[in-house]
Amino acid sequence: MARVNVTLDDEHAERLRVLAARASVQEGTLARSLLSSALDEADPDARNVTELLDSIDGPFERAQRGLAEAHEGRTVTLDDL
Repeated sequence: MARVNVTLDDEHAERLRVLAARASVQEGTLARSLLSSALDEADPDARNVTELLDSIDGPFERAQRGLAEAHEGRTVTLDDL
């Protein structure tokens, strides 16, 4: 099993919280399930992956911020969400 840290913006974090409450499950459990489903449905064609990545606002800056936070130990496990 691999561990992945995911940072959500406030809107998506709130949506996850509400969905988890409605389903009576922990947010981390729901996040894992949603991410697994999205990955199962994702088209592995490199052209589609590139288009998806290009559609993300500020990906390089967000990746750099995530790396800095991880190096500083400012992470939360999915189980703790």
